[in-house]
Amino acid sequence: MTTYSGPARLILAGGTPVPGMASLTTNQRGGVEGWGGTFRPDQINAEIRDAGEGLYLELPYDQIGAVAVTGVRKLLATQILMSLTGSGPAPF
Repeated sequence: MTTYSGPARLILAGGTPVPGMASLTTNQRGGVEGWGGTFRPDQINAEIRDAGEGLYLELPYDQIGAVAVTGVRKLLATQILMSLTGSGPAPF
């Protein structure tokens, strides 16, 4: 299992970059490899709350992976935590 925790940018379907912090892991279940984790955006708005598919997560050094939002949890009045599932090779 490989992990990454640090700065990242969620690229919305329209191309808008959203800076924040990501915590990601790879996993193997029954011979199937995958990756996912969470993303906490620095700021939130309706476009971020409604994000679902067609998204990319960009890590430092231009490492990019396709992701889909599988859940959103409110942390504080001004913060949310997004659960992500990656597709394709992990960018870390």
